[in-house]
Amino acid sequence: MTVYDRWHKSHPKPGDPKCSEHGRTPTIDHGKGERWQVRWRDDRGEQRKRNFTKRSAADTFDAKTKSDLSSGQYVDAARGKIRFREFAEQWRTSQVHRESTVTLVDRALRIHVYPVLGEQTMASVRPGHVQTLIRRCSEELAPSTVHVLYGYVSSIFLAAVRDRVIGHSPCVGIRLPAPETRKITPLDVQTVMALANAVPARYRAIVLTAVGTGLRPSEIFGLEIGKIDLQRRILKVEQQLITSAAKGNEVYLGPPKTPKSHRTIPLSDSVTTILTTHLEEFPAKAVEIIDRTNPRQPFLREAELVFTTSRGTPIKRGTWSDIWRLAADTVGIPQGTGLHVCRHTYASALIRYGESVKTIQHLLGHSSAVTTLNIYAHLWPDADDRARAAVDSVFADVPSMCPEPEAGR
Repeated sequence: MTVYDRWHKSHPKPGDPKCSEHGRTPTIDHGKGERWQVRWRDDRGEQRKRNFTKRSAADTFDAKTKSDLSSGQYVDAARGKIRFREFAEQWRTSQVHRESTVTLVDRALRIHVYPVLGEQTMASVRPGHVQTLIRRCSEELAPSTVHVLYGYVSSIFLAAVRDRVIGHSPCVGIRLPAPETRKITPLDVQTVMALANAVPARYRAIVLTAVGTGLRPSEIFGLEIGKIDLQRRILKVEQQLITSAAKGNEVYLGPPKTPKSHRTIPLSDSVTTILTTHLEEFPAKAVEIIDRTNPRQPFLREAELVFTTSRGTPIKRGTWSDIWRLAADTVGIPQGTGLHVCRHTYASALIRYGESVKTIQHLLGHSSAVTTLNIYAHLWPDADDRARAAVDSVFADVPSMCPEPEAGR
């Protein structure tokens, strides 16, 4: 790197005239624009240059650029001129996301983020701009959704810092809306039975199986006959049925939600009877479907699904939504309550029976016990009474320190 004087020649020829102002040989740019120029090669080996009015400013920039290049902290200001929308799309399309997450990220950015930040350059975005985005989103979205959306935006700027598009992320000191303190309300037995009786007969076992196993809806719809052992009374969760909104509502078999979602669930006598009766009345049908449980090796195969439509096809998300909504309205369940509530009912039964958090985490396929506690902690009964009893048990054999009451008093 070098600081050049644009107005004067570095190597004048003998006899070249000198300017009266500086006593040096002038260039054709003498007196035009900023005098001092810093030239350097960036971290990609490309020639760069920048002009300054004062030599001191050029020297300062020269020293800082040398330091940044040697320490790996160099950021080219030209890269920061890329629009947020353009960089965010590069980030989005390079992520290794599940298909459902791909759709969510695309919708969140396109509908909520791009209208606010999309046309700004990456280098021009300040914390105030991000805070404005969060405020606007908070006016129309639930706090939990805003937190997820902010996570996408923060990840985009972190990627920009890592790629040296910008020097620092503007996602600092951002105030997010307080999370909701929504408590899960499981269904009672009467409501469960009313729902089971309100859906068509071939779908009745879906409701009862959801309550009896805690399977996610997609795990139920992707359940194959080969994953159930009625003799040993176990059920293996190894796949789920996914409806792809990005591919025209195409359905396929995909891996469970998380690695911890692979699990074996013990079947009670009642659930075993429910499944046996269902399969006798509505035998499993072979359905030709794409298997993407190994995303790197998808293939077309026949799957004997336990639950199918009356036409013998997989139960798509939209199809089930119509069936469930009609039954829920008949029973009087609030809007927004889906089949997933049966999973909560299963969890509440385990909690009432005294199962440990780790056991419930495993049976539900949660990624961690923290997730289980965050959702169901309020369902553990009589926590205060158990705490009192535990402390009382410590002092059960300790002699009383209170004086004996005096006679006659």
